Amino acid sequence: MADHQDGVTLLRSFSAFPDGWPGGGLLLQRVAVGFPLVYWGAMDVAAGRFSALPDLAAAAAGILLICGFFTSVAGAAIVLAEIWMFFSPGVEDHSALWIRLLLAALGASAAMLGPGAWSVDAKRFGRKVFEISESPRPDE
Repeated sequence: MADHQDGVTLLRSFSAFPDGWPGGGLLLQRVAVGFPLVYWGAMDVAAGRFSALPDLAAAAAGILLICGFFTSVAGAAIVLAEIWMFFSPGVEDHSALWIRLLLAALGASAAMLGPGAWSVDAKRFGRKVFEISESPRPDE
């Protein structure tokens, strides 16, 4: 959505930041997707597996997603990391592949739906209140 002001076009990353039940649902989705990613990234670091770059990238994107900061970028990063891990060879547990696809789909939906009202993005780009005062009209 573009706003026009004095001939300058301003683009917003999301057109609405829902609150109430829809905003709570988006917060729940962000937390439900972000925490497993952060957990798996922390487990890789604790185990000394620094070669698990996609897991670490997904963990960093999970932190951003939980906070609702750069939500569309974080969602896209989650999609890329999860698809990368889905197609990587050497996966012992094939049920984990379906979890990777699910997280990729949820990351894509978070990127498309936006962060909701309870996020850093909403504070940065959210609803603005403009008070327009009555100014005297010039005489014609």
